[in-house]
Amino acid sequence: MRKIIFIPIFFLSSFLHAQEVALLKYGGGGDWYANPTALPNLIAFCNSELGTGISKNFQTVEAGSMDIFQYPFLHMTGHGNVFFTREEAENLHTYLLSGGFLHIDDNYGMKPYLEKELLKIFPDKEWEELPANHPIFHQKFRFPNGLPKIHEHDNKPPQAFGYFHEGRLILLFTHETDLGDGWEDPEVHNDPEEIRQKALRMGANIIQFVFEN
Repeated sequence: MRKIIFIPIFFLSSFLHAQEVALLKYGGGGDWYANPTALPNLIAFCNSELGTGISKNFQTVEAGSMDIFQYPFLHMTGHGNVFFTREEAENLHTYLLSGGFLHIDDNYGMKPYLEKELLKIFPDKEWEELPANHPIFHQKFRFPNGLPKIHEHDNKPPQAFGYFHEGRLILLFTHETDLGDGWEDPEVHNDPEEIRQKALRMGANIIQFVFEN
């Protein structure tokens, strides 16, 4: 038991001052690899606009791997099904309670699967919708109305849900916005530059909030 506890603490002590992100690989058949140009573009934007030093060569880490403890920020996306084994859920639980952060951006269709799988990670918690006055919307870039709408999908309003631990936001789920599509290269979705800038600025706010809190 001591060894299991020691290893996450060792890694967390090394990443608390790091500015790195990683892509989370998960099971269930969903395309965890969606939006391949999204993270590189967001990283470049953050390095330019926020002065961060995030490596452009981000890593992919599996939910059950100890490698997640090397990164303070994990990003997860995809369409449809998500599945975590018991061991993966326990690993993510330890990671998040030990100082890590997970941003899940719904590319489309993740929510019904995600709700079930997040219960494995936090059986005693419920997500809360973040109000428009939450600090994450008021970092370098201000979003007075909260999460911006990037892609229409079901024509529902964008929503940001969070899990908290001892007052700290540890997991953010962005729904009905599709920030990742807005981060992609311009020719992928042919979004107007104004829309891309909204997506990149909101993504930068998330990065800034996590790295500074």
